[in-house]
Amino acid sequence: MAYEFQGRRLQKVGVVGSGQIGPDIALYFAKVLARAGVEIVVVDVSDAALEKGRAKLHKKVDRGQESGAFDAAWASAMKDAVTFTSDYGHLDDADFIVEAATEDKALKGRIFAELERRCRADTIFASNSSHLEPERIFEGLADKSRSVVIHYFFPAERNPVVEIVPSQDTAPELRRWLLSFYEAIGKVPVQVGSRYGYAIDPIFEGLFLAAALLAESGVASTKEIDAVATKALGLTVGPFTAMNLTGGNPITNIGLDNYTSLIHSWYRSPKSLKDVVAAGRPWEVPGRGETVEVDAERTALITDALRGAYFGICSEIVDSGIASVNDLDMAVELALDLHAPFRFMNGLGTTEALRLVQAYAAAHPGFPVPALLEKHGASGEPFRIDNVLRQDEDGVAILTIRRPKALNALDQKIFDELRATFDAVKADASVKAVVLTGFGIRAFVSGADVRFLAKIENKDQGRATSRDSQDAIDRLQDIGKPTVCAYNGLAFGGGNELAMACDVRIARADLDVLAAQPEVKLGILPGAGGTQRLPRIVGFEHAARMLRLGNPISAQQALEMGLVDELVDGGIAELRARAVSIARDLASGARRAKGMPRGPVEVPASLPALELGHLSKAVDKLVCEAILEGGRETLARGLEIEAAKFGAVCATKDMRIGVENFLKNGPRAKAEFVHE
Repeated sequence: MAYEFQGRRLQKVGVVGSGQIGPDIALYFAKVLARAGVEIVVVDVSDAALEKGRAKLHKKVDRGQESGAFDAAWASAMKDAVTFTSDYGHLDDADFIVEAATEDKALKGRIFAELERRCRADTIFASNSSHLEPERIFEGLADKSRSVVIHYFFPAERNPVVEIVPSQDTAPELRRWLLSFYEAIGKVPVQVGSRYGYAIDPIFEGLFLAAALLAESGVASTKEIDAVATKALGLTVGPFTAMNLTGGNPITNIGLDNYTSLIHSWYRSPKSLKDVVAAGRPWEVPGRGETVEVDAERTALITDALRGAYFGICSEIVDSGIASVNDLDMAVELALDLHAPFRFMNGLGTTEALRLVQAYAAAHPGFPVPALLEKHGASGEPFRIDNVLRQDEDGVAILTIRRPKALNALDQKIFDELRATFDAVKADASVKAVVLTGFGIRAFVSGADVRFLAKIENKDQGRATSRDSQDAIDRLQDIGKPTVCAYNGLAFGGGNELAMACDVRIARADLDVLAAQPEVKLGILPGAGGTQRLPRIVGFEHAARMLRLGNPISAQQALEMGLVDELVDGGIAELRARAVSIARDLASGARRAKGMPRGPVEVPASLPALELGHLSKAVDKLVCEAILEGGRETLARGLEIEAAKFGAVCATKDMRIGVENFLKNGPRAKAEFVHE
């Protein structure tokens, strides 16, 4: 058995190093590849490290099984898939090797020299370096084209982000393959240019430096700074706690001193860090559940300093050219679990962000004011951050909704981006067809962001919100070119409504949960065309069950009822390739879409009786009215009726109850509707 992906066959994956991160990388590979029969081998020269790594991996698998994340068979398969050994001979036939040894250039060089001597000419060589440039790590290789840095983040088996850092010698096809491969196995890969520290570690370590300098200056204690930092930057834990948890003091000590000459002179390892490393002790941080009180004046000083440092560091990284605003904004939020930097600056105002950076630079010699921020701050212009990405391939525009932290959920910004993108594609004569998909393997679009819905205050606002959403989706249906939706993952609510505006819909065959219109569980009804398009596509009986009960259907069920036209075996790469092929066939006339009636359709006298359980009878009445009244009219008129019903549902008590319950208790908690 093997895992095959875009022309490469993986039967054995190697991890060199059984220290802090190597076992976690092996665990992730086991989680995603073990069921395909892929063998994972962890090699280390230290028997003690191997035993410790094995115990760590098994403990994490056991915890996953206890929590219900893995069943017993899967847990057993994951453990069995990973071999821990000191024998490098086990890597001779490996297809892909990730080195995760100590951050030491000479050591890494010796490891890769040995691997090049042993392995096949097509084995991929990757280093999980956190700082060293790939040109330096792989300088001794005869064939550098198969080498690349792949930087994982703590904890590697759960943190979704990986930085893909190619050198000037890395083969472009390998870089493209890795970006697709990591997305296909559930990570969020970001391509970063080659510079010491790459894109994200200078932010993590730079924020720590800013915090350490505040402590050294006597503004506050490390415990107090940690407490303020969580609120100032949206961090889950403060910078000193993060250092304790990750064991990052030694490598940060080295990294900061190297940044001094390799990035700019503000960076350096502070005395307090050197002392902590020398003593081998942790930082003093808030205890679990401890409340740390800091007065307002010092809170403001800490907040302004940390934000000024954060905004300046992130803007300098984009200025350097190694990462884009789009990629860095997404990656930092996911990898470091703090406010996305450029959205954060937009929220505060770029003029205010510039002021904070200028103030920080004035107080800290060597800290630059990046040109990017000067430009935006001087005019107050917000940063452009795209969540709808467009890639054209020989006349086919592939549009990908990328918002992984929210499972590609729709909010007003996304609807506006979709509207603008659809208009641009329509006007572009070089585009002959369109493929619409989502980023990753979990969701096409998970629905509308409920926080977006919670802002609706009355009937008129509800109707206007519905009409605005309908307008964006109508522009897809009226684009005038063939459109194909590739369901890469689940499509709930507005996601499924968006998909239904496409001419052809295809989905991954392995999706046990594909589509749902769960709005009734929130105390609302679909407002972006669901009550009108779904009955016209799958018939009133199927549509009524989906719209009135809100339960999901599988890919196979979607095929049987006609929601999707085709199921694709394989992963997202095969799905997208098939979508592009269908789009080209539609554009050439080699294939015709079955279409959806836009005029009135035959409507039953009534909808079948259903057991609603806890669901709102008041909401159900409006859903039924929208389905039946809209079906008797043209699609355009039906959408107006739906918007009116959506406005009406926003005036009900049950809408408030449903949305508040979701925000407070999550999607699994049943709302206590009062049917009013």
